[in-house]
This record gives sequence, structure tokens and C-alpha cells, in this order.
Amino acid sequence: MKRWLGKAETTLGNHSDRLNAINIFPVADGDTGTNLYLTVRSAAASFADRSIADEPVNDVGAVLAAAGRVAMEQARGNSGTLFAVFLCAMAEPLVGHTRLSAPLLAAALNRAQIRAWSALSEPVPGTMLSVLEAAARAAGECDSAHNGDDSNQALGLALDAAVNAALDAVVQTEDQLAPLHAAHVVDAGGVGMLLILDCLRSAVLGEELQDELLDGLHGYDLQDPHIHAGMPDDDGVEVMCTISLSPLDAATLRQRLDELGDSVIMSQVGSASGPSGPNDGGDDDDDDEDTAEASYRWRVHVHVPEAESAVAVIRSLGEPTDISVSQLSMPRDPGLPAGLHGHEY
Repeated sequence: MKRWLGKAETTLGNHSDRLNAINIFPVADGDTGTNLYLTVRSAAASFADRSIADEPVNDVGAVLAAAGRVAMEQARGNSGTLFAVFLCAMAEPLVGHTRLSAPLLAAALNRAQIRAWSALSEPVPGTMLSVLEAAARAAGECDSAHNGDDSNQALGLALDAAVNAALDAVVQTEDQLAPLHAAHVVDAGGVGMLLILDCLRSAVLGEELQDELLDGLHGYDLQDPHIHAGMPDDDGVEVMCTISLSPLDAATLRQRLDELGDSVIMSQVGSASGPSGPNDGGDDDDDDEDTAEASYRWRVHVHVPEAESAVAVIRSLGEPTDISVSQLSMPRDPGLPAGLHGHEY
């Protein structure tokens, strides 16, 4: 798993410029490659952290869950946030297991694609969501065809099936989204997810990455132009933060952010942290039941015309941390820490 994330970091670093060049959906801000790379880099770097290093090294799920938590806290943009959701969700069925198998891969990918689709208020086919869904379906069908065989050979077949299905899904994105069809390119986030899945296949099987995997993808030749550069600038800003909320308050926040803007992504970071309201536990009065609802940490992402209204809504429900605001029409400087790509609140 550590080798997987290390390979993904290197690969996305090598491909970030071309991913940025074809990034025109949901906004043509040309930063999908950068955002994916920086988010994967934070997950890979987490293994050097002392607290992460203390996780059980023979527990596949524990290792990925720890990396996923770091990725979620440091996620960048739509694509980075969805990758963090993918990583955290994928870890859940793997907790307590010392090795990956075809049945576990199928379960992990299926959990990840369900969580990724549900994290978005308005999920759209033709994006990295479709690519992840196709990979999960293929892994599941391969596992079923081999009757839950947990051998390494079956795992290899399931990984090959997942990557091949992901590639087919990437090709199809061009005709699933009107902006991509008009520009004659495939979805940048979808290509990024394809690369991440091929890195998993490579790391697990001990084989080289499939260099020919991206041959023929529209918009992906090096001589192709930076498509996003010819698009009109997108007005508005991207707001991201982490906040502890009860499920009810989280639903309220999602609804209010949907009213203010779009590209709303909300996903839990870790598990419940206890009651979200005052409850002294001294009696069982019904009046106290509503105040004992557990609180969860949430990673929040939204595109809005201006930041102030979104920040005000977020703060009306809790105390956010790590609030960052970035102009959608301005390229991010990957050398700047989160929160300094525009304003910091």
C-alpha cells in the first residue's frame, strides 16, 4: 500500500501538466493534475509521520485509513477531495486484513465508489466517479466469476479487469459531458483515477506501469494545446474547510451550500467524536436526547460567487478549521501552503 501511494505520487507528478491542460470540467481552472498530485503526495508523505508510523504495519486497512485521514485534511480541489474520499472509504473493508485479495479489492472499490458518489450533492457521470464505478463493477464481476478465490492469481485478474474497465470509462467521458465533447477531450479527473488504479495494479503485482495505457486518449498527446487556456475565466471562489458537525447539522450545511453555489462535496473525516451538544449524563430525561447526537468531522468543499456568505453559513453551524479560499480564475501556486491561495479566514 505504501508502494502504491509512492508510485501514484511520482506518476501524477509526471502527468500533472497534461492533466491540467485538459481540465475544463466542472470549471476550466487547469488545476486537476496539480490538486491530485498534491493530495496524493500528502497521503504518501504521511507514512513518515511518527503517529502514522505507529499504525499496525501488517494491517492493510489501518495503513490506508491513516493515509486517508491525512489526505482528507490536506485535500486540494474537487479531484483531490474525491481522491481522499476514495482512499478513506477503500480502507474500511480492509481493516484487520494483512493482505489484499480479489474479494477484498472488490469490496473496497465498491465501498469507495458509493462513498464518492454520495459525497457530492450533484454527482455527474462522465467524471472520475464514472471511472471509479466502472473499475469497482469490473473487479466485482471478476471476483464473482472466480467464486471469491483469494489467491494472488485471482487478485491479479481482478486488478487487470479494474484497470481495463477504468480505461474504457475514461474514453466514454468525452461523450458523456457536453463541454468535453465540444473540446474533444477526455475528463482530466477520470484520467487521474485511471493512473492511480494502474499504480495500484503495478505495486501489488510487481509489474511496470502500462506506458501505452493513455495512447490515443483525446487531448492527451504532448503536442496538444492546453484546452483550459482558451476557456473564459470562471468567476467565483473555491472554499474548503474542516468542521465538526452532527449529521443533522451536516445535512443543513449541505443544503445551504447547495443554495449558495455548486460543486459541493462533504465527507466524514474519521469516526464519531462524542455528543455534539451539552449532556451531563446524570439522568435519562427525554429532553436531553436531542443534545446527545454524535459529532463527526467533515471535510467541506464548495464553489461560490463570493466567500463571505459561504464562510458565514459554515460558521453559523460550528467552528471550522483550515479554511482556504482560492480564486477559480487564478492558477494555484503549488508552492504555497493551503489557505494562502487567496484569502485565509
